[in-house]
Amino acid sequence: MGILARVELLLRAAVSGAIVALASEVARRSTLLGAVIVSLPVTSMLAIIWLYRSDRDTEQVASFAWSILWVIVPSLVFFVALPLFLRGGVAFWVSLVLAGAATAAAYGAWVLTGRALGVGD
Repeated sequence: MGILARVELLLRAAVSGAIVALASEVARRSTLLGAVIVSLPVTSMLAIIWLYRSDRDTEQVASFAWSILWVIVPSLVFFVALPLFLRGGVAFWVSLVLAGAATAAAYGAWVLTGRALGVGD
């Protein structure tokens, strides 16, 4: 990996990290506004931009965008499970792990279902 590629990789990481930091700081003041920032497809848009810049392959970008659409549904499991665990009195870190595990299971079931229906790679 050349020096220019390393600089670009560091820039990608810095921009992505800055967005996460901004969202978490905003959420400290307003959970709704922080949620709006996080719910925007900024991460997806950045990934799409980085992918396009690397190869200029619009078919690959289109396929990537379509794949993102397909995995939104199982990702919602996390946002249902985490508040349920927390409001049920489960400790934060345990809730986070359990919600992550539930989401991983949902992804697995979703991928298997998608493959059975002929959707995805």
